[in-house]
Amino acid sequence: MNKKDIANIRKQFKLDNDLMKIREIFNVYVQKESGEIYHHVSQPFQMLEQEAQELFLANFKKVLTGYLDAKLFELKFIRDVEDSTQIVLFEGLRAELTEDWKENMLQIVGKMFAHTVYEFDTVVTFIRGEYRKPTQKRDPESEEGGDDEVYSNQFILCSLNKTDQPKKALLFDYIEKEFKSNNVFDPIINLKSPLSGFLFPAFNDNSVDVNHILYCAGKVNQPDGTFIEEVLNCEEIITAQEDKDSFEQILKEVMGDEVDSRVISNVYEEIDKIVQENEENEESESPKLDYRDVERILTESGVENVETAKVEHAFKAVVDDEKHEFKASSLVPKSIKINTKVADLSISPKDLKNVKYITYQGKRCLLLEIDEEVVVEGFRLESETLY
Repeated sequence: MNKKDIANIRKQFKLDNDLMKIREIFNVYVQKESGEIYHHVSQPFQMLEQEAQELFLANFKKVLTGYLDAKLFELKFIRDVEDSTQIVLFEGLRAELTEDWKENMLQIVGKMFAHTVYEFDTVVTFIRGEYRKPTQKRDPESEEGGDDEVYSNQFILCSLNKTDQPKKALLFDYIEKEFKSNNVFDPIINLKSPLSGFLFPAFNDNSVDVNHILYCAGKVNQPDGTFIEEVLNCEEIITAQEDKDSFEQILKEVMGDEVDSRVISNVYEEIDKIVQENEENEESESPKLDYRDVERILTESGVENVETAKVEHAFKAVVDDEKHEFKASSLVPKSIKINTKVADLSISPKDLKNVKYITYQGKRCLLLEIDEEVVVEGFRLESETLY
């Protein structure tokens, strides 16, 4: 799935939307430490009160929010696995009876808590429904298109949420006109920060892919390996941060530890061009870079004496695979941080060429080229010409 596919689905989670029909919701309350199911209930989503529907819809959006390969990961199912989650989900998707659907989902809950113990009660929420997407936009003149013809696909979404104990508070009773302490002991389901979740099947453009699943990690660049392998039965993944760290090590292997700031800026600028061209063409897959692409990028960025064998060897030394491919979108940092004892700077990769590391009168200095005046606490700084 690309970010466009995910965004299209996420924005459909809203009340009374003909393009997103949620058939039923299944909530499973699991006790802490023991992992035993205390209660579970399935009901039509439309039977919930409107306020409850809105809370859950916001939660489902959270499951589909985040950057690919950092918070969201498209995973591939492992073949020939006993009690495969892929098969369980597929059967649950096709189940006509609610009891069959519940039984399938309870199998997944059992796998969740067979490998993980939580220090708090949790609630696992499943929904199954239908996602529709118009085959073409509506023409304002002919009024053709829009909802006249749609792609229709069934899906299951899961959200795992922790429960919080209510905090003690002082209340004012308007009727009795007196102050009271609240005596509420019911746990609060934290729907704002899912511990994890997933969407099955994956969607690519206008078709479904039952061999892949979209997984949501609880924290950025911290996917749960146990959940991925033991619960979802999927292959291991590499996060965007891990890819970026490996790429930086390869650059050091090829260029050395010391490099001109303009060269680093050029490298990121070249990669960013590839990413932007891909987005403009609306291609489904993110472009990937192998050692030949990296060799070309380094050469065009001004790195001297770049040899194919040297880049290939760097790939082998760092990622143990000379045929490894990096996702281009994972390699360009949003900002580059420069930390010193005097000051910390944050600068975009394309502007790094305006930073120079120089020695002036025997002292090490950072020189930052700018186009505008500098204002500090409301005062314009006087400029000084150095010779």
